[in-house]
Amino acid sequence: MPRHAESAAPTTEARATAEAPATAEAQGPRGKSKSSSPRQIPVIGVVTEDEDALGALKPMDLNSIIKLLEETAQDDLEEKQLKSVKTLVQYYQNGFPLRDLAQIFKILNLCAGKIENQPPFLEPAYNIIKLCGLPFLKKKGSDEITYAEDTAKSIALLGYQQASSAYKIQMAEVGGLAKTMVQSLALLENQLVEKLWVLKALQHLSTSEVNCTLMMKAYAASGICAHLNDPDPSGQLLFRSSEILWNLLEKSSKEEIIKQLSNLKCLLTLKEVFKYLFTRGFSDYDRQLRNDILVITTIISQNPEAPMVECGFTRDLILFATFNEVKSENPLVKGLKLSNSYEDFELKKLLFNILVILCKDLTTVQLLIDGKVVLALFTYVKKPEKHKIIEWSAAQYEELQLHALATLSSVAPLLIKEYMLCQGNARILAFLEWCESEECFFSHGNSFHGTGGRGNKFAHLRYTLRLLRAMIYLEDETVNQDLCEKGTIQQLIGIFKYTTSKINDKEEAILLEIQSDILLILSALCENDNSRKEIFGTEGVDIVLHVIKTDPKKFQSGLGYTVLLFSTLDSIWCCILACYPLEDYFLEKEGIFLLLDLLALDQKKFCSLILAIMVEFCDNPKTPVHVNAWRGKKDQTAASLLIKLWRKEERELGVLRDKRGMIIDTRKPLFTSFQVEQKIMPMPANCPTFAVMDVAENIRAKIYAVLGKLDFENLPGLSTEDFVTLCIIHRYLDFKIGEIWNEIYEEMKLENLRPVTTDRRVLQAILTASENVGKMVASLQYDMVEIQARQDVQDEQKVYAKIQATHKQRELANKSWENFLARTSNAKTLKKAKKLQEKAIESTRYGERPANAIFHQTDIKGLNTTVLSGRVVAVESTPARLVGGPLADTDIALKKLPVRGGALQRVKAVKPADDPKTVPT
Repeated sequence: MPRHAESAAPTTEARATAEAPATAEAQGPRGKSKSSSPRQIPVIGVVTEDEDALGALKPMDLNSIIKLLEETAQDDLEEKQLKSVKTLVQYYQNGFPLRDLAQIFKILNLCAGKIENQPPFLEPAYNIIKLCGLPFLKKKGSDEITYAEDTAKSIALLGYQQASSAYKIQMAEVGGLAKTMVQSLALLENQLVEKLWVLKALQHLSTSEVNCTLMMKAYAASGICAHLNDPDPSGQLLFRSSEILWNLLEKSSKEEIIKQLSNLKCLLTLKEVFKYLFTRGFSDYDRQLRNDILVITTIISQNPEAPMVECGFTRDLILFATFNEVKSENPLVKGLKLSNSYEDFELKKLLFNILVILCKDLTTVQLLIDGKVVLALFTYVKKPEKHKIIEWSAAQYEELQLHALATLSSVAPLLIKEYMLCQGNARILAFLEWCESEECFFSHGNSFHGTGGRGNKFAHLRYTLRLLRAMIYLEDETVNQDLCEKGTIQQLIGIFKYTTSKINDKEEAILLEIQSDILLILSALCENDNSRKEIFGTEGVDIVLHVIKTDPKKFQSGLGYTVLLFSTLDSIWCCILACYPLEDYFLEKEGIFLLLDLLALDQKKFCSLILAIMVEFCDNPKTPVHVNAWRGKKDQTAASLLIKLWRKEERELGVLRDKRGMIIDTRKPLFTSFQVEQKIMPMPANCPTFAVMDVAENIRAKIYAVLGKLDFENLPGLSTEDFVTLCIIHRYLDFKIGEIWNEIYEEMKLENLRPVTTDRRVLQAILTASENVGKMVASLQYDMVEIQARQDVQDEQKVYAKIQATHKQRELANKSWENFLARTSNAKTLKKAKKLQEKAIESTRYGERPANAIFHQTDIKGLNTTVLSGRVVAVESTPARLVGGPLADTDIALKKLPVRGGALQRVKAVKPADDPKTVPT
């Protein structure tokens, strides 16, 4: 709305004329005048010499007051300033002369500027303004002309200072102007010019959230939208109305605006406007406005209650979205063609986008079939054809191709029959083959869909796999069987290997997403079908093992390794388990070791799935050997790892255990803190109770199952603490059964049900038996702890005995050393030791020597050392003349050992009577 010129201030003469005192006054009693109207004060008064009160006073120095008010450096400045202003007010108590107005209003402005920080200046400023209500005084008759400009400026400063735009907007919000103007539109239906001015004002007001909220409450959206198609040669009505709708959607409650627009009248209007702009809008402005209307329509179509089908808008949108790919005889699009301009390109993408939203309404399915939407979208699922003139540029065509693939992922699952008639599987697999090929292709990587695909085909590969995954997840056997017959499993394994060789830091995230999708597709195809698992084969197992061997640090990178690992674990479950050749191959490649390595990372998000896989794997008789052979950090065994996970899970669940891990409450040995807090309530027979839900909500049942398949016996590497916990795990099923019976008993008490005597006895026996099991386990745990305590004492005693023996040996060594030092430093001690030695030697000799024996001296003559002789003793040889002596018949005499010819050899014995020349030397 144009801003109208504000009315100028009335002139002095006009005011004097308007406010002149009445000439006809009735005389009241005592000569006082009496008027029938309020007394008018003249603006200009003439001061006579008799009435000149100022003439008798000393003139006021206004410049010094101004100078004083502008100062800031003195200590008692404020007091002086206030005093000077008060003096000024007292001086001019009869009114301000025209000649002094400029200086007086300058003083007023200075006082006004000080009020915020110095409140005492408020009163003098108020008094100055109050004096402005008196007539201005003039000394001469020409003062009116002389000081006219100064007077006008002073009055403007007093009453007509322009407010800021923010202040005006705030006042408009407070006053509810926007709401009033919306309501006024209903009165201007046949007044186009005035309506356009109001819409222009609302367009400016709708930039404020407060105003948009007011307009929303006045139902501006539906009121404005319903008149979009009103006659308007200027085109402003449609433009301004669409802008207002945009602002309302952005700056107020989007849900409420959509609700206001989701009626038949508004949608019919939008439909007619869009059709007109689509078929007859040729300028860039028309195309931009057309796209804006389509975006607003897209937002409205998100409301499932919007009558899009009923008003025929859905049918027209499907026609406009596919007329370029599927030939139509509809007169709306006959001869119509889109250009490669930016506006038409955006329109094509918006039409693809609204198809995704429309297909969420099942009533749209038949319209999608009639419009041949699947066929139209599949025209983009093919490799770009060279040397073919198309209406789009290479970058535009690539973006539309990716957008079409994304749209097919939502539309095709609803139209399986049309998908198969279009040979969708064959088209997808052929396109995947092109994505994997080394054919030169430079991707532009534009837009959201092209992220990560610049210079390669990864974006195409990602969206094609998404489409394939959407079709396979339908679990339609016709589609899945057709895919398997066309070699999809082998092709996907080949693509996985291809992406593994291409992975790098730049495209790492998109390649990880591609690999995750491949594994999910393979899982969906192979689940519950052993023949397909055999096709998956050892090559499939190899890619699974490749992922499991990933550096664990990468799982925290946020690039998608965690999702990839989940997909991999799912593929183990669906593609390997229950196929014994693949299970054996997985075990041979140390797959169980890799799973236990992952389990040892203690990542809670993986534990449940890994344990479930291990439960199934343990049905294979070869698995327990691998599980028991595994060793983790610090030589940890698999059994110890599982028991450690059990203890951690119980701590998180708040299960009561003492510091040694023993049972505290034998009646409720498995109760979690959640079960303790929840009161038992009667449940329908088809609803699981807390005790039953607990089995599925934590990993204790899976740990019990794995250890149970290992027979709970001969588990290596367990400590006493582990054995104490193992006692509880071993009885997990018994405890859980007792919990369930206890819940039944409590529910019966709540409902005041009294079982018959036999049932009551049986129930009581079951509860007693369950509690006895708890007591038995607690007793066994106590015995284990006591045995371990005694063993610790024995081990401690052994250690002390070993230490004591070490100290004794050290004392003997020290004593021996002292004796040695004594012998070397004291001759008497040495002689004494020598005598003892000789005595010991003599005691070892025969009492009677044989008659023919030769005695060899063992003493060394002339020995000068002070230590005992060493172990080497020189012994004289037996004389040859005594060959027939007492040693003649021994083996020593019968043997001759050669000294040449390699290793020692046994030689033939020589009799004494033989010729000595025949004996080898």
